[in-house]
Amino acid sequence: MLLPGVCVTAVESRPAGGGTAHAIEAVGELSQSPGGQGHRPFGARVKAFVALTKPRVIELLLMTTIPVMFLAAGGVPDLWLVLATCIGGYLSAGGAAAFNMYIDRDIDALMDRTSQRPLVTGMVSPRECLVFASVLTVGSTAWFWAFVNPLSSMLSLGALLFYVIVYTMILKRRTSQNIVWGGIAGCMPVFIGWSAVTNSVSWAALVLFLVIFFWTPPHYWPLSMKAKDDYERVGVPMLPVIAGNKVVARQIVLYSWVMVGVSLLLQPLGYTGWFYTAVAAACGAFWLKEAHALQARAKAGITGAKLKEMRLFHWSITYVSLLFVAVAVDPFLR
Repeated sequence: MLLPGVCVTAVESRPAGGGTAHAIEAVGELSQSPGGQGHRPFGARVKAFVALTKPRVIELLLMTTIPVMFLAAGGVPDLWLVLATCIGGYLSAGGAAAFNMYIDRDIDALMDRTSQRPLVTGMVSPRECLVFASVLTVGSTAWFWAFVNPLSSMLSLGALLFYVIVYTMILKRRTSQNIVWGGIAGCMPVFIGWSAVTNSVSWAALVLFLVIFFWTPPHYWPLSMKAKDDYERVGVPMLPVIAGNKVVARQIVLYSWVMVGVSLLLQPLGYTGWFYTAVAAACGAFWLKEAHALQARAKAGITGAKLKEMRLFHWSITYVSLLFVAVAVDPFLR
């Protein structure tokens, strides 16, 4: 779940079809129709509200939550607890995503990558989105409190508020370090998964928290390099907007080395065995190969499609998936 982190850091990677011009045209058609809302079929409305929760991102968030529950339990955790945590995580992450779309609806309308979001097309009104996000927030907090435990409930709410207020409202449009510190919200599902099982946190959870923290920038910056023109157009100072590809690639390599190093700490601390360590080392080595290859292309002045920055972005999703599957499997092989 990379819960309100959903953000985590994790992001939608598919460019929206139609671009900005199509978005403006769609909004215009809706506003000119009777009632200002246009024809909004029920099925399309349902899909639009689901889209507000960014379900593709939440898939990745859940991938970091469930395996941690296996590690915390030393085997198979209570399956009802897993289901309850996933439901709460989806509601919380969905609420954070909906608040994000409400706040960013002005720039979403101007970016090709986000031009098909429900508020831009008019399929969902801003007021409906705000109410929907608020209901999900209250519902997820109450759900965690009732069916998981109060600690997980507070961690979930804290992650949501951090993502919405600190990242979306404060950092995103003000600093190139937005994704670095804003990514903290995307690390919280690790703590939530661990606390759901143990009603506490631990060094193992902290290590995995740090893995996601150092994973988020080199995961997101390649996508930002691809969407640089979009971010520049709306004045969002993502690192690729204010720095050249060489600088961004160097930062990606630095964060990558730290991430891989941190990922190997679980065995010395006694939380995992040979299987996790082997997977972490192999996946980390391939990650570093891709990161250095991107840096080499950037240093050579390669731009456009030949820069192949999205290779690392796509691998980053595979990397974190394989790493956390290893977290879940390792307790059965010790």
